[in-house]
Amino acid sequence: MIQVYNTLSREKEVFKPLTPGKVSMYVCGPTVYNYIHIGNARSAIAFDVIRRYFEYRGYTVKYVSNFTDVDDKIIKRAREEGVDEMTIANKYADAFHADTLPLNIKPATIRSRATEVIPDIITFVQDLIDKGYAYESAGDVYFRAKQFKGYGILAHQDLTEMTANAAGRLDDDEQTRKEDPIDFAVWKASRDADEIAWASPWGNGRPGWHIECSVMSQKYLGKTIDVHGGGIDLAFPHHTNEIAQSEARTGQKFVNYWLHNGFVNVDNEKMSKSLGNFTTLHDMLTDYDDPMAIRYLLATTHYRRPINYAPDTLAQARAALERIRTGYRNLQFRLADAVPGQDTALETTIQQQIEAFELAMDDDFNVPNAVAAIFELITLANTYAEATTVYDGTVTTLLTTIETLMGVLGIDGLSGASDLTAEQRRLIDARAIARTSQDYQTSDELRDQLKTLGIIIEDTPQGQRWHRAK
Repeated sequence: MIQVYNTLSREKEVFKPLTPGKVSMYVCGPTVYNYIHIGNARSAIAFDVIRRYFEYRGYTVKYVSNFTDVDDKIIKRAREEGVDEMTIANKYADAFHADTLPLNIKPATIRSRATEVIPDIITFVQDLIDKGYAYESAGDVYFRAKQFKGYGILAHQDLTEMTANAAGRLDDDEQTRKEDPIDFAVWKASRDADEIAWASPWGNGRPGWHIECSVMSQKYLGKTIDVHGGGIDLAFPHHTNEIAQSEARTGQKFVNYWLHNGFVNVDNEKMSKSLGNFTTLHDMLTDYDDPMAIRYLLATTHYRRPINYAPDTLAQARAALERIRTGYRNLQFRLADAVPGQDTALETTIQQQIEAFELAMDDDFNVPNAVAAIFELITLANTYAEATTVYDGTVTTLLTTIETLMGVLGIDGLSGASDLTAEQRRLIDARAIARTSQDYQTSDELRDQLKTLGIIIEDTPQGQRWHRAK
């Protein structure tokens, strides 16, 4: 029985999908005007793990996410680079796919772009106007926030305070166009001739930021969905406004479970360009040779907790992951001399750790406790690898279990063999031959060469093993 923490109720609730065996899930994606930063990556990984666990538990997940590909930031970037807006959007949408691929983030079932649903957005906005929830003003269309009962409940904010804060952010022109400072734009008039725009009943313009997610969610998942996710910074105003406009249009509950991931800090400070600590995933992947260690760092902190990204935390993540890889490989080496059969007692212990993993993940996806169960399996693997006799059935069960549970976290390639360079693989094989031939001088020389390449060789009664230098 999975329990999830619902931001709306501020309580853990038993997860009950709208349709038995199926999960409808919408997660806010990035605005594609730059390479995604580590906070975007953290959110993508957090909800990838949640999706994977639903699938592990037997659910079919329809996972929809978006690219905001028309926005003030995109327009500004296009002008700075002297190109059109779609050139910028396409460049960084492609970069998102390229940069998330090494982190093993599963593709969305549907990855929609705002520019692909413009007709749907216009229809949605017109419906809001027809229902009296929105109004046109000088080509803009605004949503009457206070007309929606319960506005702001997701963020648990006081409406009077929100109104005062909104008024403080408005310029004189915007103040004139709005009936109330807290009203938000669902359609924005085009005020520059060279700005990207679409024809609408209110003149040429483009969508407001919040409207696209409501439109895509309803278009691809239905009027009410099971799970909506995103960073905690989106709870207000983005998700607050999504609720208001969606439920105003349909008269139905928009989302049953709101899940939000925590922030990423850099060297214990909030990440920002002004502090000079703005870190893109693209740069991290360029500077670091182990994408799975990056994923391990971002995946193994509880999704609602903040993460501190720093060189030492990444090094700790890599060391922890290497412990898992080494334990997995230690046992994998024993398949060569395993005898037919099973160790019933050990398999019972393996099952107990599977249950511990599931108990942790059922509790609002408590990955830290789930990882503790995985490390218990690694201890079993290391111990069993040293046994005089091992049974092939039990070795396979333990290896498969570790691989499966790590797969829920999205971490693969545990054997590490696929990551070896051709030179490393050649030297490892040559050293094994030299050792078997009792050519100890050559085997020692090859061991030293491998060490300079970051590969540590160990000789055991069961043969040669290797692991990466920590």
